[in-house]
Amino acid sequence: MQRPLKFHFLSVLFLLLIFSACKENSKNNENISLIANDVKMSNAKPIKNQLSEEFKSYWYAGKAEITSFKLEQARYGELRDGNAVLIYVTEPFLAGKQVKADKSHPDNVSVLKLNSTKKFLTGIYPYSIMNSSFYPVSDNQHAIKLTSSVQEWCGQVFTQLNNRDKFEVNSFSYFESEGDQTLTVDKTDLENEIWNKIRINPNNLPQGNITIIPSLEYLRLAHKELKSYTANAELSTEGNLHTYKITYPELDRILAITFEKSFPYTIENWSETYKSGFGPDSQTLTTTATKIKTLKRAYWQENRNSDVFLRDSLGL
Repeated sequence: MQRPLKFHFLSVLFLLLIFSACKENSKNNENISLIANDVKMSNAKPIKNQLSEEFKSYWYAGKAEITSFKLEQARYGELRDGNAVLIYVTEPFLAGKQVKADKSHPDNVSVLKLNSTKKFLTGIYPYSIMNSSFYPVSDNQHAIKLTSSVQEWCGQVFTQLNNRDKFEVNSFSYFESEGDQTLTVDKTDLENEIWNKIRINPNNLPQGNITIIPSLEYLRLAHKELKSYTANAELSTEGNLHTYKITYPELDRILAITFEKSFPYTIENWSETYKSGFGPDSQTLTTTATKIKTLKRAYWQENRNSDVFLRDSLGL
């Protein structure tokens, strides 16, 4: 017995609806898989933890903390006068792309960003150095991203480290011996992230015998291999100040950062002792930076000529 045409039409329509639904579910599952894989591969989405009201009041007030320092920088076997600035600010960060997020999203990672700058002269020509570290305020994993750049009249160099399955490093230099490099490094402590960890919770600083990757700036200026080195780290207290000291025996280098013992753990000064110069001019010198002034400003809105006077407040 032949079935009515209407029955066949309804059967076909039913099958099309099922196929369409399965295809849509497959598409959604694919998107979920890609998102999950992106987060897994980036290793950058930390578990959220409870931030104190004190922390939120200070760091989420819509302003950056800007601190200026009087700098004496060791370079080519001599100490050079200059200035340094530490700019701390919280911002939303994209876990996968590892860049600042343009808009709010539940998957954004809140980071405490540090942009640090140095400016000094070596004879007739100037040096300009900038480092950036993006560290989750959750303080439960390594920095998501680091960058470092050095500019002077001979040329410029740039290094970027991304925290994914391993540390992925891209490095560019005008020196033939360094050139353009891409490498991966096993995860370990990062000297660059120490400056962020101090401001969040100094009790979580690594101590004792550790393995750590020195600052990208130091590795560039000293022309050392980018890898982890053994070191000893200790936290000491004198009066109202903590000092965190890292000693690198293999590099004959010591970094000491002094900061307030109580929140917000403002950095007061630091010193870095290592061999400066090359060949017969090489000698052990100590770079020092001493705080001039700290301001809380929404500096990105203060970009008019009439705002230049604010630099005087920082002693710059």
